[in-house]
Amino acid sequence: MAGLAMMGVLLSACAYTQGVTGREAGTNPDQALPTHWRAVVTEDDRRRFSRWRRAFTEALSDAAAAGHANEIAAEGRLLQPDAGLADPQPPAGDYRCRFIKLGSQGSVSLSYVAYPYFDCRVDDSGELVRFSKLTGSQRPTGSFYPESRLRMVFLGVLELGDETRAHVYGRDSARDMVGAVERIGEAQWRIVLPYPRYESLLDVIELVPAD
Repeated sequence: MAGLAMMGVLLSACAYTQGVTGREAGTNPDQALPTHWRAVVTEDDRRRFSRWRRAFTEALSDAAAAGHANEIAAEGRLLQPDAGLADPQPPAGDYRCRFIKLGSQGSVSLSYVAYPYFDCRVDDSGELVRFSKLTGSQRPTGSFYPESRLRMVFLGVLELGDETRAHVYGRDSARDMVGAVERIGEAQWRIVLPYPRYESLLDVIELVPAD
């Protein structure tokens, strides 16, 4: 009986980590990828991810108190903390994406900013799912890791300006990014980034297919 139980644990672990071998989060193609996001994530980002829902509610409260309740309501499920649906992985392809910044940290006075759509892409090699923002002066790029049937974990880095050198997740905490990846509609996904390094309390990236 003990042997069967242990086999079940091993099979569950294999199913949980299947499809997560290859390059690590970040843009360095020479890094090996551990088979589980907890083996990759920094301790600081582990804490941030564990508080993603708290960050969401704090950011919504801050933005609403600053007079943005109507804008929040107009976004529907995109800005509802518990809107995640089963099967969170977006299929490979080109997407239209946009940033919404919620809440204000420090001396920043803006509590709600919605940016225009930009080009982004999801690549699936069969071993690794990658996300890249293709345009703009601030470009998140990284990997999606399995976490649960409702959620994946995004670990990545922030590329700036016209820089082209490869960045490695975990080397520069100011560039590291962590977020919850969720499907919130038939063809709509989001990346929820709790407590970003600058400006806001929460960033939300919406993804919708480009065509």
